[in-house]
Amino acid sequence: MAKNYKSNKDETVRMFKSDFMEALSRVHPAVPLIIYLPVITFFMYKSIGTYEFSFITIFTLVLLGIIVWSLAEYTLHRFVFHFEPKSKFGEKLHFIFHGVHHDYPSDSRRLVMPPSVSMPLAVLFYFLFEAILGNDLVSPFFIGFLTGYLFYDMTHYAVHHFNIRNKFWLVLKKHHMRHHFQDPTKGFGVSSPTWDDVLDTNFDKTQEDVKELLNLKHAPSQNKN
Repeated sequence: MAKNYKSNKDETVRMFKSDFMEALSRVHPAVPLIIYLPVITFFMYKSIGTYEFSFITIFTLVLLGIIVWSLAEYTLHRFVFHFEPKSKFGEKLHFIFHGVHHDYPSDSRRLVMPPSVSMPLAVLFYFLFEAILGNDLVSPFFIGFLTGYLFYDMTHYAVHHFNIRNKFWLVLKKHHMRHHFQDPTKGFGVSSPTWDDVLDTNFDKTQEDVKELLNLKHAPSQNKN
């Protein structure tokens, strides 16, 4: 695979002169769980206790929320995070949002989405879905949407830092490692390659180097420069 990163060690580069802004750009991987699991619990309480939805209704809307998240994940990654404006300011903005992750893909403090980004997005998506579904149905739907988001964040951390051996997780890891180290214009799904298949941005599996892909299971422990 062609080298298109600066370091695969657990290290990074400073992005901001301000210590406060720099701190906002770095986050422990447990932070999304701490923030959003109570929110999911709140919406589950509303779904069951306030609106008294049936199990089938909750299950269906949660599943729909997960599916919608998977499409949002793909769309944000492909069209927002990988959008590279030609201006100097645009290039700097792209680096802050996503370029730094491709330069330092194993930086453990820049693998999950920082709350400074995820919380405004969550609020924006909530009001969008509320306008579409109403203030009752949005509760179980948003449970699924946030669950999908947490699965994405935890998956992203795991494929970069865990020595994965399970076949299911190896598929996700292989898919994401190819995005980083082979072709960043393909493989935009992190928690699922489904939309890459649907929208024809998946990798050509007929050209896979089996030996090379098997080595990916050990990628987190390799300190490449």
